[in-house]
Amino acid sequence: MSKKLVVVTGGSGFIASHIIAQLLQAGYAVRTTVRDVEKKRPLIESMLHQAGIQNLTDLSFVAADLTNEAHWDAAISGATYVIHPASPTPTLNFKNESEMIDPAIQGVLYVLRAASRHDVKRVVLTSAYGAIFAGHQHQKTPFTEEVWSDLTQPGVHAYQKSKTLSERAAWEFIANDSSKLELATVNPVAVMGPVLANDYSHSNIQIQEMMTGQTPLVPKVDSGYVDVRDVASLHLLAMTRPEAAGQRFLATTGETLSMLEVANILRTAFPTFSKKLPKHEIPTPALKLAAKTNPMLKMVASVAGTYAATSNDKAVQLLGWHPRSAKEAIIATAQSMIDLGIITVK
Repeated sequence: MSKKLVVVTGGSGFIASHIIAQLLQAGYAVRTTVRDVEKKRPLIESMLHQAGIQNLTDLSFVAADLTNEAHWDAAISGATYVIHPASPTPTLNFKNESEMIDPAIQGVLYVLRAASRHDVKRVVLTSAYGAIFAGHQHQKTPFTEEVWSDLTQPGVHAYQKSKTLSERAAWEFIANDSSKLELATVNPVAVMGPVLANDYSHSNIQIQEMMTGQTPLVPKVDSGYVDVRDVASLHLLAMTRPEAAGQRFLATTGETLSMLEVANILRTAFPTFSKKLPKHEIPTPALKLAAKTNPMLKMVASVAGTYAATSNDKAVQLLGWHPRSAKEAIIATAQSMIDLGIITVK
């Protein structure tokens, strides 16, 4: 009996690589899309070996770009499921918000249209916490999947707009689709956990910068944190469980930590790095002032001082998902970076 094929978009991504590892362990055949197979295949194979997957005979590669709709029929043909973590590479230093928003929406629609044409059973879209929390300045109860970012409010960053509008476009597509295609979304908070190569996500970069003394002060930003291995397992549950169809799932431990608390977790776990880790916060007014002339600070400044509590009750109750603690996820990030030589003791 042939194995069910799952297409995972953007296989070199941090979340995608862990999803592929868990799918292969669970006995699926996996086809992953990348823009350049020759360039990315060795990286992805190396990452999967790092994740403990030695046998890659059930893994195949196909070139597909989220900015080109013509690529997606060949990429998705024959798949039972599609997991879509990939997003067109955003630039934080954009001239116009549409540079970030339009490709995100179009990429999602290209994948969904192809999935509909090829009788895919279900697509699991990796959305984001950014599609939930933004524009809610007066929130006082933990964010749940019922909440959508309010883009009518001032100060919502284009990244959050792109995540919100692309997920809304996905649900609108499904509502009007005449095939039997199902959709579920996973909306992770800041994703931590073991990095598998030098190629890792923005959330992990903050750990590297803290551990190497590049962050003398941290902004007053509260966040939820979740381990990438648990984000991957939630995607698999969202893919296979009947009750997950048509649902959004917040991937969070339910804990909320400030960046200074993250630094203190690292200080306790890795005392040799203690002197490099930040001990103080930058006042929010000073951060917002600096962001006016530094585009790279705009997204951080937009969320400084905002309420960030989240609930994982839905994923826990409906799917039986039980994530590791935020502390374990944060420590695993740093330890993997030390093991790979990304962070070194000097």
